[in-house]
Amino acid sequence: MSTLLMGAGAVVAQQKAPSYPLVTHHPYFSIWSSTDTIMNSSTRHWTGTAQPITGVVTVDGVPYTVLGSVPDTYEELLTTAGAVKYLTDAPSGDWTSPQYNDQQWKKGTMPFSDNPAAGETGWKSQDLFVRRTFDLAQVASDSLYLKLHHDDNIVVHLNGKEIFSRKGWNGRDEYFPIALDPHLLKQKNNLLAIHVENTAGGAYLSAGLAKKVKPAAGAAHKAIQESVEVHATQTVYQFKCGPVHMEMAFISPLLMDDLMLLSRPVTYLACHALAEDDQAHEVRVQVGVSTAVCVNNAGQPVEASQYNSGDLTILKAGTKEQPVLQKKGDDIRIDWGYMYVATSKGPGVKQWIVDNADKTKTLVTEAAIGKVGKGITAMPARVFLLGYDDLYAVEYFGKRLKAWWKNDATATMDRELKSAMQDYRKILGRCLQFDEALQKEAAAAGGREYARLCELAYRQAIAAHTLVRGPKGELLFLSKENFSNGCINTVDITYPSAPMFLLYNPDLLKGMMTGIFEYSESGRFPKPFAAHDLGTYPIASGQVYGEDMPVEESGNMLILTGAIAKAEGNANYAKAHWKTLTTWAEYLLKAGFDPENQLCTDDFAGHLAHNTNLSLKAIAGIRSYAMLAEMLGYKAEAKRYSDSAQSMAANWMKLAADADHYRLAFDKPGSWSQKYNLVWDRVLGFNLFPKSLYEQEVSWYLKQQQAFGLPLDSRKTYTKSDWIIWTATLASSTDEFKELVDPLYKYITETVTRVPLSDWHETTDGRQVGFQARSVVGGYFMKMLDARYNGGTGSGSGSVIYTYNPHSINH
Repeated sequence: MSTLLMGAGAVVAQQKAPSYPLVTHHPYFSIWSSTDTIMNSSTRHWTGTAQPITGVVTVDGVPYTVLGSVPDTYEELLTTAGAVKYLTDAPSGDWTSPQYNDQQWKKGTMPFSDNPAAGETGWKSQDLFVRRTFDLAQVASDSLYLKLHHDDNIVVHLNGKEIFSRKGWNGRDEYFPIALDPHLLKQKNNLLAIHVENTAGGAYLSAGLAKKVKPAAGAAHKAIQESVEVHATQTVYQFKCGPVHMEMAFISPLLMDDLMLLSRPVTYLACHALAEDDQAHEVRVQVGVSTAVCVNNAGQPVEASQYNSGDLTILKAGTKEQPVLQKKGDDIRIDWGYMYVATSKGPGVKQWIVDNADKTKTLVTEAAIGKVGKGITAMPARVFLLGYDDLYAVEYFGKRLKAWWKNDATATMDRELKSAMQDYRKILGRCLQFDEALQKEAAAAGGREYARLCELAYRQAIAAHTLVRGPKGELLFLSKENFSNGCINTVDITYPSAPMFLLYNPDLLKGMMTGIFEYSESGRFPKPFAAHDLGTYPIASGQVYGEDMPVEESGNMLILTGAIAKAEGNANYAKAHWKTLTTWAEYLLKAGFDPENQLCTDDFAGHLAHNTNLSLKAIAGIRSYAMLAEMLGYKAEAKRYSDSAQSMAANWMKLAADADHYRLAFDKPGSWSQKYNLVWDRVLGFNLFPKSLYEQEVSWYLKQQQAFGLPLDSRKTYTKSDWIIWTATLASSTDEFKELVDPLYKYITETVTRVPLSDWHETTDGRQVGFQARSVVGGYFMKMLDARYNGGTGSGSGSVIYTYNPHSINH
């Protein structure tokens, strides 16, 4: 395993990932690199929007690019806002011609939106026809770009000629190159004519023209990236910058036994230099961070400043508008609060602010690392801090809540930055210890490739949540359903993510569940089953999903409450919510065994009646309730529910049997599905089903595999990677486990879709189908959880186990 301060002569293999985690704290402060060589692309927010972090190392006056590429910049020729004429009914005649008479058209202002803000025109019809005349101060002679944000289908004409068409929507401003006829664009009396068709959902249009700005001369050389390694809390890059070896590590110290540290939104960028020859060399590092980090869309005005605080020199930036908690949704970035870049003061340390053409700014910090090489015994270093203060993190049933690190009313970002810098060495040591323990335990449980999957999933799973203290002082750890539907605290997102948190801090799993209990117990959700969600991130105001998932969510909540009791050795959490759990258990007794035509967590696959895998969830939920009742001394309830679960399991085996495997649905012979919900029968030691059933199913799955994994079921060839790990955990041998997981590892390392882990992919070609950056990859830790609970290689000789200790938690 690579560590910071490694010798320059060490050889480290290039680790492959779909996208590399750099800054990972919560859904609004989450920055990734989407290329194997970090200098080959701009760093991005998990949604794909560029949030550039750039770095240049100067050795003896020669600059080398080491971090990120500077994204293309554009100069607007025609802004996306302006006066237009429009119709919502199809016009007659050649309405795209500059000579067309549009005197009877309505007058409006672009942008158009179904939810118009100030300066926008409302649009709720199916069609929108827009004519915009304009003059130009200058005519682009070499390249023309259409700056466009459209929802949905669009066709664009310039001076009577079609220049662009596209199906679907894009959700943000994008630049599209336009092939330019020499005489098409004029200085006077040009016309953009646009037709947009609103096919579903929202409606939006803004359009303008731009040209690309050429990069300045004298750019830096590219460093040679020699390796990158992803560990649980850090991503470490090794570079060759001429005669100097540079190590640069992004460290997000997400240690779950220290909630204040977990919540502190500060990532370290640690830089270390070592000469590769016997000469002395002068080394400087320059880091630039774009204010795209603190805006939702390019063009939002920002303010930036530089100041000193104690031993730190600090750059700070945020939007002028500061619309705190005003936006909610899926493809959304934060545009309130303030970003910070800091380092220790000292000779040769400089900070400044650069204005960019797209209205963003770049916060630049330059610092000397010092001399390296001949006669230098220490390895010089420089640490930069990247932080974000979101002011308020979420709104919870009408009350704005601050991040957990602000539990102390005197907490400030300056103080957090100071503490982060002062404690760097100690925190780094803890991170290295944890990373090594996780890697060793995962490898012991499932092999080296499995350990790689867990290392890559760790920060992603945490960063899809935000940690806050609720109105009653309760711990709330609220997830965002990233690129799925944007919901907050979705139960069937909590369910697959649970294994990782059961391993390292069950309090955080409780923090995902408490809000759902409170929602029912407050009377806001009076139904006899569990809710699906609490709203749309970051606003928790009640379920917004259009359809209940009664068996799915009730089974999830009961199983996870049982798993928490297993982890903690007591049922205290269950006792606090016993009446609600009893209501849900009663519902499962009545409706769980043979589910009606309803959705399960795999809602993208559609409705399905008599779902055998959903039935397994109900059975496990009922058995979990029996276990909890037994732990609480409720003997009669324990026997009733235990007997019911055993009877259901026996009946399930009869009705689901289909020759050499078990069916997708009770009434669908010839079908099959991954029975990932069966894993709890093994992990929680219920033993409702014989080992022969596990073996039969695993044998069947091994025959159904494709190049990039096991399909979800017999209906399609796509899959869910979290469920593959759960299904593989049913295997009776390490070889069978690896045989099921190896194609998943192939997907992770070979997919052409370069986004933070997508848990929904096609098994035939390894491409993303949907979803990305979701917390559900915490489910990859299911094999480790089974090894921890039930022995086997995961807890055998030589492994290092990082054990959850509730008394060590820093609340």
